[in-house]
Amino acid sequence: MKFPILALILAIPLGADAQSATNALAPSLATNSAQAPTMPPPRKAASTTTPDNSPYTGSPGPMLKVETTLAAIQGKPCDIIFIGASIIAGWQGAGAAIWQKDYLPRHALNFGVPGDKTQNVLWRLDNMNVKELRPKVAVIMIGANNTANTPREIADGIQAVVNKARSIFPGVKVILVSLTPNRRGNDKMMAVDAIIKGFADDQSVYWLDLVPLMPPIITTTPSGKTDTNWKGLKADHLHPNASGYQIWHDAMEPLLSKLLAGG
Repeated sequence: MKFPILALILAIPLGADAQSATNALAPSLATNSAQAPTMPPPRKAASTTTPDNSPYTGSPGPMLKVETTLAAIQGKPCDIIFIGASIIAGWQGAGAAIWQKDYLPRHALNFGVPGDKTQNVLWRLDNMNVKELRPKVAVIMIGANNTANTPREIADGIQAVVNKARSIFPGVKVILVSLTPNRRGNDKMMAVDAIIKGFADDQSVYWLDLVPLMPPIITTTPSGKTDTNWKGLKADHLHPNASGYQIWHDAMEPLLSKLLAGG
């Protein structure tokens, strides 16, 4: 009986060596086919408590402005220092009328640099020419730019700034200002506020909460689109406008006057 040539070929068993190679290769192929592609681990957010000057290496402009201000005040009285980022710097922007009228005559220094995070302020306090200043009061608001960090990490950074200011300026009284509402990360910032208000002892650190004074405002456009902003904030939903700085001023003034008087 004759078989087709193909049938005869298929019927021939594999040699032992070939069969072993096939068996050894099979698990490897199965493993490789089932293996998921590896992804790089997520980048860890920068430390909020380690001094860092990296933002200034590429954009020295804001730093130069503060350096000029510091140079001008050396050897002169400095009774109040405002420490923070763009919202602090904004006292000489949207809040300039109040600054010129109420703070400049009381020897205030604006130590705010836009974009700063807690770690950047720590670097500036360590490395800029502030050691000879003797302010009676430090007004501190910082942390809104640390959006990549957790509330606990941000709070740790804020506490480090407070501690650094107290160590550099002996006897200074700190007014720790709440992070204001904002659309960029409001829930996180409110969680930070819940932690940092506990840093106040009403002896050397005092808490100033602006959040209740800046309630949400919902507006509707003619097309029916709604927008939620907060009282006293610009259209960017982050920085205070002139009325926002007025709210801040009015809330802080009784405490500031008391502390400047030695109370």
